[in-house]
Amino acid sequence: MDVTLEEMNAATPWALLLACVTLFFSLHLWPWLRQRSGRPPPGPFAWPVIGNAAQLGNAPHLYFSRMAQKYGDVFQIKLGCRPVVVLNGNSIKQALVKQAPDFSGRPDFTSFQYIGNGDSLAFGTSTDWWKMHRKVAQSTVRMFSTGNPQTKKTFERHVLGEVRELLQLFVVKTHELRYFQPMAYLVVSTANIMSAVCFGKRYSYEDEEFRQVVGRNDQFTKTVGAGSIVDVMPWLQYFPNPIKTIFDNFKSLNFEFNSFIRDKVVEHRKTIQSSSIRDMTDAFIVAMDQVRDKNGLSSGKDYVPPTVGDIFGASQDTLSTSLQWIILILVKYPEMQVRLRQEVDRVVDRSRLPSVEDQQQLPYIMAFIYEVMRFTSFVPLTIPHCTTADTSVMGYSIPKNTVVFINQWSINHDPAIWSHPETFDPQRFLDSSGALNKDLTSIVLIFSLGKRRCIGEDLSKTQLFLFTALIAHQCHITTDPARPLKLDYEYGLTLKPHPFSIAVSLREDMKLLDEAARQARGGS
Repeated sequence: MDVTLEEMNAATPWALLLACVTLFFSLHLWPWLRQRSGRPPPGPFAWPVIGNAAQLGNAPHLYFSRMAQKYGDVFQIKLGCRPVVVLNGNSIKQALVKQAPDFSGRPDFTSFQYIGNGDSLAFGTSTDWWKMHRKVAQSTVRMFSTGNPQTKKTFERHVLGEVRELLQLFVVKTHELRYFQPMAYLVVSTANIMSAVCFGKRYSYEDEEFRQVVGRNDQFTKTVGAGSIVDVMPWLQYFPNPIKTIFDNFKSLNFEFNSFIRDKVVEHRKTIQSSSIRDMTDAFIVAMDQVRDKNGLSSGKDYVPPTVGDIFGASQDTLSTSLQWIILILVKYPEMQVRLRQEVDRVVDRSRLPSVEDQQQLPYIMAFIYEVMRFTSFVPLTIPHCTTADTSVMGYSIPKNTVVFINQWSINHDPAIWSHPETFDPQRFLDSSGALNKDLTSIVLIFSLGKRRCIGEDLSKTQLFLFTALIAHQCHITTDPARPLKLDYEYGLTLKPHPFSIAVSLREDMKLLDEAARQARGGS
């Protein structure tokens, strides 16, 4: 039968439509068919278009823990049209440690493209250059925490000096207001410590530029946290709605933060002398340039700003959040303050301040810190992972490029590991002789595992120890008895406690901290 030109023209749109529909279903069905060749993880029913997004609620980690009780440690949900495998309990170590290469990727989430201008070490894709990049960054950070006695002592002086500034401010605020909210000051204080380590300087608490750069952690963590609507349904950013506003603010704060870090690196490059390393930025410049030249990477791209940005941004967010929880729990459970103070007074007399060298003799303080991390699980889920190859875990098949959520909360609140996990009890980390039980402390999961484990873990733990010991040694913190405290929080990449108020009184004058602050400023 002959076909006329008019008939061909009429049929063309239908043919194109059929081809598009076929392609659409092929793209969506192929991952499903490929997974069906193995044993896919079980999971709850997913609604069209939104998947299980509406079921996550305000605390996705708790929803995931409930689903794990129903389906097991490995299950699958859908966010939008995208399948997501959630790992809980024993499956986490199996995937991140024993099968680390298969689970070390990062998904192509929209929000990740704006962090460090797409070159972030923490949010970047696992490649050969990424592995080399991480190795250099890890060794540089170690040099400033545990690897070099001189820089380790310098870091300690930075912490001591900043705690002095913070407590002085707290006492002033107590006199002015009686009770005040400490959250914003803890953010600036933590950022100042990392600013001193990274850039060799601190900022005034009234410095508007600095407060603007570091004071919007909540906006950042809400956008990149596992289950973020921006990444689940990225098409929402293209027309007016509340999600678009959130995403526009996220892009703006990343632009400001990236510019702040880039300007600091440019300043350092102008004055750096390789024979004299002033701070961590200098160390990164020397190390990263050597690696780039050695491997012939002459593209002109500077990887120092995103690396410094990762260290400065991630550490000050995680640490400021953990300090908020420490303060909140100290006033929620005043008997803990008494116990901490008694231990510090027994080991450290009033003629000096606690130091890093005292850590071994202060097991209850370390037990308290680990219990804060376990109990609050303030990083409930890690930054989302992605599989780099077709793989399997615990008998379930997982295709390449599958998004994977790691539910750290499930480990920290597993009743098979912890007796009464919803009770705050530092004593659980001490053995019968009063020593710290390192087998138990190694189970607490906050800094992830495997190839994506946080490279600033040792630096963070050192700062948490010094802060807690100094607070116990120097002051007493109370709260308004007329307003009972709650341990509620706002979900994001980190769980931030809701605002609370405190009052701070010094146990004696601040002459020891004054001297520490003088030394931190270079003895001037």
